[in-house]
Amino acid sequence: MAACCGAVRGFLFEYDTPRIVLIRSRKVGLINRAVQLAILAYVIGWVFLWEKGYQETDSVVSSVTTKVKGVTMTNTSTLGSRIWDVADYVIPPQEKNAVFVMTNMIFTLNQSQSHCPELPDDNTECNNNSSCVPGYVSTHSNGIQTGACIPYNSSIKTCEVFAWCPVEDDYHIPNPAFLQGAENFTILVKNNIWYPKFNFSKRNILPTFSSSYLKNCIYDAQTDPFCPIFRLGKIVEAAGQNFQEMAVEGGVMGLQINWDCNLDRAASHCVPKYSFRRLDNKDSANTISPGYNFRFAKYYKDSSGIETRTLIKAYGIRLDIIVFGKAGKFDVIPTMINIGSGLALFGVATVLCDIVVLYCMKKRYFYREKKYKYVEDYELGTSET
Repeated sequence: MAACCGAVRGFLFEYDTPRIVLIRSRKVGLINRAVQLAILAYVIGWVFLWEKGYQETDSVVSSVTTKVKGVTMTNTSTLGSRIWDVADYVIPPQEKNAVFVMTNMIFTLNQSQSHCPELPDDNTECNNNSSCVPGYVSTHSNGIQTGACIPYNSSIKTCEVFAWCPVEDDYHIPNPAFLQGAENFTILVKNNIWYPKFNFSKRNILPTFSSSYLKNCIYDAQTDPFCPIFRLGKIVEAAGQNFQEMAVEGGVMGLQINWDCNLDRAASHCVPKYSFRRLDNKDSANTISPGYNFRFAKYYKDSSGIETRTLIKAYGIRLDIIVFGKAGKFDVIPTMINIGSGLALFGVATVLCDIVVLYCMKKRYFYREKKYKYVEDYELGTSET
């Protein structure tokens, strides 16, 4: 009886629950290994070799100063022969990470505060005093209307204004540009960078430079890629623009300095890379308010003691110096984190393999039927025992 019960217990132990048998084929094994190899290639090739996942990184901290040099000469009926140097065309003398070089201008000489006719347009032309409103001023007015209608020239009358007279007439921009020689002006860009996490600092005037080299070099992407002195015309040309066209109405250029440094290598390998582009939108289909310009004035008193000024509407090229970069250096913590993440990805291989086999392959229905084999459950009663 004991032997019989033992046999029964053994029989029940073997067949009392359903069993799930995983069917693996050779093709499934190959897919699984292929997925694992792909993950291994991703971790080693992309994470560690390309993205340098074994390094700690830091962003650059930077300061920039500029110095412009160059002299040109103009000869006009208004000003006669005149020499233009840095103090005349760099306005203001210093800016934060930028420099402006005046290339074109409209002069309005000997202005003083008095009464004069406004520039003619749809709102200022008049036939009599009733068309002019005392005290009226609009966004584009040069002064405040007095209420009088006076001759602007022999054929047109405009409303009189109290303003700096004579008022500026900027309808016609000089073309070609007033300072065509600005193309040959040079700009020295001094850039100091610091990576605080690694206490690493450097500047774009490299230790290998001598004073004689710095006085004579001009940046060239092929022959002199590390010289920090740039010719203004070459900057515009490198951005795919025409300097003489841009000089007429002005524009905004960007000088980009990239400091991507691998600090696991020698410090001499950490060098700047320069690139250039035009930042303002130059669209031939959109000609409204193009270029870059602003106004400034030079004040003085005439022989009779009346305050007088020369108004200048300046067009020119604004150069923004944009510094960016990232430094990396070996560190145990990011290395271990990326190794752990890579190992965890191997657990995904089986899941990806199942998705490919069950949903992407042509024989997916066959694999879906054969993936699991169900064994019927036999319940044995007492009578059968």
